[in-house]
Amino acid sequence: MFSKYSPPFKIETENVTISVEKENGNLVYKRVLNGDATEKILLHNDSEFLINPIEPVNIPKKISSFLLIDLKRPVMIAPNDKQKVHLKFPVEIGVFVSRKEGEYKPIDVLTLSSSKFTLYGNPSHGMICKYWESDVYSSYPHPDILYEGNIELDIVNDTNRWIEVTKAVFNAYGMKIYYGSDRISMRAVMKIISKSLAETDFLTYPVTPGLSRSMELFTSRKIRLNGTKSIMEFGL
Repeated sequence: MFSKYSPPFKIETENVTISVEKENGNLVYKRVLNGDATEKILLHNDSEFLINPIEPVNIPKKISSFLLIDLKRPVMIAPNDKQKVHLKFPVEIGVFVSRKEGEYKPIDVLTLSSSKFTLYGNPSHGMICKYWESDVYSSYPHPDILYEGNIELDIVNDTNRWIEVTKAVFNAYGMKIYYGSDRISMRAVMKIISKSLAETDFLTYPVTPGLSRSMELFTSRKIRLNGTKSIMEFGL
C-alpha cells in the first residue's frame, strides 16, 4: 500500500479500498473503510499520489500532538546504564497529492487501528495524549504494518539509582517515520533525569538501510516547530 501512484489506480487491502479515477477531465478520489465512504473531486487530471504512514495522533481528530505508550510490563534499568528496547505504536495512513515532485498536499487520513486518548498527569496541569498499549521487546517484533509500527527506543538512565519505566511519551512534531514493504519504524531516545522526570526525542536516521522517509503530515502543513522533544514531568 505504501508507495507513489499515478491515476487511475485502485488499492484493496484488509477493510479499506482506495482509488482514483479520471472523470470529465478531473480526478475522483474514493476511500471506503469498514463501510464508511469518502469521496473528493480534484479539479485536475495530472497529479501524483503518495500513500505513507504519518504521525499517529490525528484520528479520531486532532486533539494532541503527544503519543503515550503504556508498557504492559514495566522495565527496570540499572544506574548509569543504557539499554535498547522495541515498542509498538499505532499506524495512521496519510494520502497526499502533488502536481510537482516533493510538493505534497494531504487530502485524507485513515487508520485500521483503534483510537483513544488519555490524560498524562493531573487534571489541572497534565496533558492529553493519544494512547497505545505495547509489550516490551528485545528485538524487532514484526508487527502487521497496516496496524502497528515499531519504535526502537534507547533508554538512558543518567541517575545513580534503579529506575522503573511504565510508559513513554513522545512529541509528534519530532517523529521521523521510515517504511518499507514489511516495516514501519522510528528511532527514539528516552533520557532519564530523575525517578520521575525524563526527556524523549527522535533520531533522524532509519533502523535499517533501504527504508523510505515518510512525508510527515505536520511537515507537509509547514507548521512552525516550537520544539520536538517531550518532557515527561508527571512520572515514568
